[in-house]
Amino acid sequence: MVPTSGTEPRKITINDVARSAGVSRQTVSRALNDKGEIDSDTKQRVLDAARALGYRPSRFARGLVRQDTMTIGLVIPDLLNPFFTEVAAAALEAARTRGWHVVVYDTADRAEEERGTLQVISSQVDAVIGYFSCSESELEASTRGMPVVLIGREGGSTRFSSIRIDGEEGVHAAVAHLVAQGHTRIGMLDHHTRAEPSIRYEWFTAAAVAHGIDAGLVVGADQTADGGGTALRTLLAAHPEVTAVFTFNDIIAIGVLREARRLGRSVPRDLAVIGFDGLQLGALVEPPLSSVALDTRQLGALAVEQVARLLSGLETLGAEDLVVRAELRLSGSA
Repeated sequence: MVPTSGTEPRKITINDVARSAGVSRQTVSRALNDKGEIDSDTKQRVLDAARALGYRPSRFARGLVRQDTMTIGLVIPDLLNPFFTEVAAAALEAARTRGWHVVVYDTADRAEEERGTLQVISSQVDAVIGYFSCSESELEASTRGMPVVLIGREGGSTRFSSIRIDGEEGVHAAVAHLVAQGHTRIGMLDHHTRAEPSIRYEWFTAAAVAHGIDAGLVVGADQTADGGGTALRTLLAAHPEVTAVFTFNDIIAIGVLREARRLGRSVPRDLAVIGFDGLQLGALVEPPLSSVALDTRQLGALAVEQVARLLSGLETLGAEDLVVRAELRLSGSA
């Protein structure tokens, strides 16, 4: 990337490639489009300059493909987690209405799989939507010149567009509801595999402190139903006085419901349970799951809408427009 006077690198343009190769814009366009009007040496010089600068032309912006041949890469951590499946389904539906194609990449929530995806993605799609745990420098190296929309992550660089998930008020409402029901020993089952506590943990502990209850009853859980069951046993072994549980996501919460039955605890009489995500699956379990719910349809559609704006060169939406807020949805488990 060509540096600017500020801290952010400037996007490489066709003019930069033309200057570097010592040719005109038209010659660069012919070389990149594999036209036959230029000699092979000039074409190779242009291609070498584009590669050295990290230039990746937008086929959409240059009108080289029809809109119905646009391909979006959707990168998700785990297709087996219904939350990501719901978001993917919403994105696919939104893309379909535009005549776009979507390629889904499942990284299995593993850093090495994510890196492998990034190594190949730039040659296969025109824009990227996804959940990433890698550094922004790694993202930049693999997606130069390509529109990128990050979901559930704050972008530290103006190079990327970000859709933020705000569940703070919803989590505070969940804790307030449990306290109002008489619960003073409320545990949390957090994401187990991340190096640092999740933002949902931060929301939970802040809410617990605000209500003057112990914020330290936290155990890590794998993001599976089995992980939820195992974590509940661990939590209750250490803190048998716990009467309510808030979980990192609904899948963990569903595992808690199952394990509570195995332990002979009635939900919500003996153990109240509130998840996070608002999965459709939560309405099918018994009792129906209370959750701090997100609108997955809105999340997927907003990501595709933002890609469209970036590809067409329009101004991006404002920061407040790129936030999906979660709210408490009470049901039978709390």
